[in-house]
This record gives sequence, structure tokens and C-alpha cells, in this order.
Amino acid sequence: MNKSNYYDKISQVYDKTRWLTESVAEEVADFILDLVAATPKTSFLEPGVGTGLNVIPLVKRGYSVTGIDISEQMLNQFRQKLNRTPENLTLVHADASQLPFANNSFDVVLTVHMLHTVGDRKIFLDEINRVLKPEGFFLNCQWITPPARKEFEAYFRAIQSKYDNYRPKSKSQDKAIEEIDLEQYLREKGYKSNYFVAKKWTVSNTIAELLDFFKSRAYGLCWQASDEEYDKVIIEFEKFCIHHYGSLEREISSEAKFEIWAYRIHLECDRCISVSL
Repeated sequence: MNKSNYYDKISQVYDKTRWLTESVAEEVADFILDLVAATPKTSFLEPGVGTGLNVIPLVKRGYSVTGIDISEQMLNQFRQKLNRTPENLTLVHADASQLPFANNSFDVVLTVHMLHTVGDRKIFLDEINRVLKPEGFFLNCQWITPPARKEFEAYFRAIQSKYDNYRPKSKSQDKAIEEIDLEQYLREKGYKSNYFVAKKWTVSNTIAELLDFFKSRAYGLCWQASDEEYDKVIIEFEKFCIHHYGSLEREISSEAKFEIWAYRIHLECDRCISVSL
């Protein structure tokens, strides 16, 4: 697959520039396993698996995990986290919105903040419905950006938008997610749903750390300007940070959340989606 994508470019810095830690991922995995009443035979699929942050705890515990991603470099980062690729892990380099699997293949399909990247969401949701086993779970999840980091990003966006070659997206990621009428689509398919906050945790960073993340162009919005203009944006943004925050060593903290929308077709919904919050 030769299609270029910015995830190849950021694969080496992806994990350290996000806010989901290994310990948090372990706790989220505990929550998910309880939620789906997992047995040793439960199988998981994550389209857009990336570096494996969300599913490595499941792999290490012996569950059958399949990951698909358009970025070979992201998959390579996943592989490097393991001494070897275990028999219970399958990684597929392909477009994650097109699932090359047989009908009724998986007990759980997990998507984590990736639906906004899918061009035709209805086709993708049809594919999820197709590969899920009867009474399987579709878990649509998000890591909610900590407010302090979201504010920092907003300042960056405001500066970047002043430059001539800046090419903003027609829709923000959050807006795109809001426009996906998952509830109606899945309700028409016979799914029932529940919403959970699987984990809350505090994220802390110095301004210098956050600035370095943007210098490394670790996010999609950082690739919406030419290299030459991006250098100018960073120079101006660093001056802004020094003035606004007082010091690059200032630490800011706020709360992150891991949200799960759980969907399932089954007769005993209340029993099967009954996790204590």
C-alpha cells in the first residue's frame, strides 16, 4: 500500500505525545473485559490500531487480537513493543475502513477516536455489523482531550490560521463525530446502547513539553501548512507561549477521560451491559 499519510511521519513520537499511559490502558482493558464478559476465547478487532496503545494489555493477557491500520510505520511501532509477535496477535496493513475479514469473525470491534477519519461512515458501519458475531459488541471510544491541552491547541490553531497557505479542514474532528448518527443507524439494525466513562485521570505537562510536541508535528493539524510556513508558525507560537504562560517550565494539569459507547444486539441487554461505574 503506497498511500501516504501523516501517521507514517509521526509514528515514532505518537505514544509520547498522547495522554493515554500504559497504566491507564491496563485499567481501561479491565473495564472492557468486564463490560463484554470476556472469556479466554473472546476475540477483538481494532480498526485503526496504530501503535497498539489500546489493545496491548489484551494481547499480553492472551486474548485473540487483530489490528488493521493504513500506516505500516505505526504497525512497526506496535511490533517493537513486543519481543516477538505472539500467535494471538494479527496485524494487517490495509485501509482500516475496509475490513478484509469474513462475516461473524469477531466478538468485539473496538474503534478509538477514528470514525472521523473514515470517508464513508455508513459503509464502515455496515462492515462492522458484518464482521461482528451474533450478540457481539461494538465499542466506539474516545480519549477526551484534557481541557488544558485543548486550550493550548486552540492558541496554536489561532496563530496557524493567520498564514496564507494554512489549509483548515472543512469540519473539525469533534464536529465530524457529532454528525455521525450512530444511534439511529445502529438502532435500526437492532442494537441497544449504553454509555460509560471507563477511566478518568489527570494529565500534566510543562509548556515546553507541549511546545515540543507541536515542533515535532505530532498532530494532524500540524500538517495543514507548508514546511516553510510551519516554521514561522512555531516561532510565533513559542513567543506567544512565553508571554502568555510566563515560563516554558510552567506545568498545566487537567482531567482526561476514556469514554465508551457500547452497542450490542441481544436479548439480555441489561445483564450484559451492567458495569459498575
